[in-house]
Amino acid sequence: MLLKITRRAGEQIRKVAIQEKIDLEHAYVRLAVIQGGCSGLTYDLGWDTEVRDGDSQMDLDGLSIVVDRRSGMYLDGTELDFTDGLEGKGFHFSNPQAARTCACGESFGL
Repeated sequence: MLLKITRRAGEQIRKVAIQEKIDLEHAYVRLAVIQGGCSGLTYDLGWDTEVRDGDSQMDLDGLSIVVDRRSGMYLDGTELDFTDGLEGKGFHFSNPQAARTCACGESFGL
């Protein structure tokens, strides 16, 4: 599975970890795709302390990332970025597999 995290996204993840008192030496960033949103699928970004059976584990921008097998199929080729410009502040997923997105950009469909 190919997944990219921009420098800005990596910096923001580290900043949030400090604010939330997350020890990145013992925690993983879990990326997932879950059912939801007006286009059917939505992204989930959070913390985890274990790698489960079937998870892919990788080091991106110095961060330990885990992705479950099902989500990995949807996230292949995706880039995670962080922006704070006119189009809104937050994490943004650029997914070449997304055939459609909702107007707010929070969900996608294949």
